[in-house]
Amino acid sequence: MPNPIAYLALMLWPLVSVLLFKRLPPERAVIWTILGAYLVLPPIAEFDLPLVPDMDKFSISSICAFACAVFILKDNVRIWPRSFLAAVLVLGYILVAIPTVLTNREPIVFEIMAQAAPIRFETGSLPGLRLIDMASVLSNQVIVLLPFLLGRFYLGSDKGLRELALAFAIGGLTYSLPALLEIRFSPQLNTWIYGFFQHSFAQMMRDGGFRPIVFLPHALWLALFMVTALVAAVALARNTQGQEQRRWMVAVVYLLVVLYLCKSLASQLYALGLVPVVFLAPQRWQALLAVVLAMIAISWPMLRNFGVIPLDAILAQAEAISPDRAHSLGYRFDNENALLQRAHEKDLFGWGGWGRNLVRHSETGEILSIPDGRWILTFGTFGWVGYLCEMGLLALPMLFLFTRMHKAGRSLSPFAAPLALILGVTMVDMLLNDTLVPIMWLLAGAVLGYAERLRLGPEEAPRPLFADGPVIGRGPRKPGRRTVL
Repeated sequence: MPNPIAYLALMLWPLVSVLLFKRLPPERAVIWTILGAYLVLPPIAEFDLPLVPDMDKFSISSICAFACAVFILKDNVRIWPRSFLAAVLVLGYILVAIPTVLTNREPIVFEIMAQAAPIRFETGSLPGLRLIDMASVLSNQVIVLLPFLLGRFYLGSDKGLRELALAFAIGGLTYSLPALLEIRFSPQLNTWIYGFFQHSFAQMMRDGGFRPIVFLPHALWLALFMVTALVAAVALARNTQGQEQRRWMVAVVYLLVVLYLCKSLASQLYALGLVPVVFLAPQRWQALLAVVLAMIAISWPMLRNFGVIPLDAILAQAEAISPDRAHSLGYRFDNENALLQRAHEKDLFGWGGWGRNLVRHSETGEILSIPDGRWILTFGTFGWVGYLCEMGLLALPMLFLFTRMHKAGRSLSPFAAPLALILGVTMVDMLLNDTLVPIMWLLAGAVLGYAERLRLGPEEAPRPLFADGPVIGRGPRKPGRRTVL
């Protein structure tokens, strides 16, 4: 149970956001309003308000960043992607809520059949979705996309991408300190400060030691963030010189040690694959690898359905590394199989909310299978339409970046391809974990905005990049504060 400090921290974040937007450049203000909330605000704690989505650290930070951009910076925020395909995916992601609600109006009833007579005893039920729920689901979809739209507008430039890489690296270096504290003394910071532990403590113990979690939903989230920080630090080390480059090289080695101590095999494998690529490979190869990772993530459900994925071989390899990890992976695969069967009953628009997508005991309603991966959670909730729109919005920026790199006609940002790789590996991790957080949506929007920029020829550079599409704002900003994108 969160203590008053947890709720006070959530309530104070709008004030923190205002201070960030008043004191920092727009790019940094947007980044740290969202990234800072992810790293320091309490997980799970939320305000349950009627007719609107739950207000937790994800939704609060997204709303605050957007509101501050509109009312403090007074920017004309052009929210609509220039790409027709991206615009269609944005519409589909939001509007899928309508058919999902309309096709899930019926309640799900759990009942016991009497043995001697055709009598049914109802033991419980899940409510059907009401038309009034449609507004809540629609608004939740919009809130989720706010960081994506802000990233596209504010960070889709050379400066924006560098600021994002710098924020990831600094955030990881700073967060390593409480992480090392928990590795040494056990994960207790969330309990000490916010009054509760956010997950199963047993899952924080691995290989005779502790895995840090700090203020994130799970230790796996923290390990993946350390991968993000590590890749960003590698990109900074490759693209700096002199004393600054040596400092970033030291940071890379330090983050490698911290990542090893986080005891997450998947994240260690990500780092093992990405660090040499970002250090040595040309940008086009990096962008190509990001596209390949995205295609693997998108095609996973279809390959699973056709039985193409060699699950037994994957488990055998995991068994050779660690029996405990093989058991955990096997448990995930078993859950996926059960949830896939459930999702196929309504595979176009999904089951909607209220836990209707979960596998439950037909008599007691007890939950028998819990989704771990983001993909199966989205697929079960919004069906193929929601899944393809979400994964498409994440993959499209990488595809655009790769296809337009050779047509740019100018030097590319050295951080575009490494950030695309971070996005690609996050999509792969979403097959195992629900690790899609607002900062990743912000990153996807930044890469999309930059890829859209690559379409402009040199003679078109002075034109406003976002001259078309819907506008939200209150007129031009004050002289001297205008952000040039």
